Amino acid sequence: MLAGAVLATAHASASTASFGRIMAVRGVDLQNQGAQTAGALVGGTLAATSGSGRSRSNRALRGIGGAAVGGAVGGAAGSTRGFEYTVLIGGTNTVRIVTDKAGLRVGDCVSIERGNFNNIRLAADANCDARPTAAAQSSAVDEADACDVATQQLLDATTDAQFDLAERRMRLLCGS
Repeated sequence: MLAGAVLATAHASASTASFGRIMAVRGVDLQNQGAQTAGALVGGTLAATSGSGRSRSNRALRGIGGAAVGGAVGGAAGSTRGFEYTVLIGGTNTVRIVTDKAGLRVGDCVSIERGNFNNIRLAADANCDARPTAAAQSSAVDEADACDVATQQLLDATTDAQFDLAERRMRLLCGS
């Protein structure tokens, strides 16, 4: 988490952006709790219905066993590999951000964007070598706002077409 204040801007925005250098990268497992829960529910339901015509205790045992297996399968399906990046901002504060974005390395200059959603993206070295200019800071905040809006549109999508468009937009605007 941020150990100090994020750079302030004169820009009226819901997002903030800070520049820093990646100091450490660590691989982590990302869990999707929704997939695990759904797997347990589906597994339990299928197992319980497969026990129809059997005793109540047999159906209960099948349901418990099916839920356990379904949860494990759902958990495996909902688990992906991610990265925890530790970023030094301003030479004094560190931020840790966990994401599924690969390809960032120790020493890279990045923009840490915080708003409704958090994001990390590669930035020009000039932003980390000296105090960023007001224009660079304002541009980073504008990019963070655009990424935030695109991410919300992805979450709000109700059709396949809306989802596909929002996903492409998010990949473009969030630097994924």
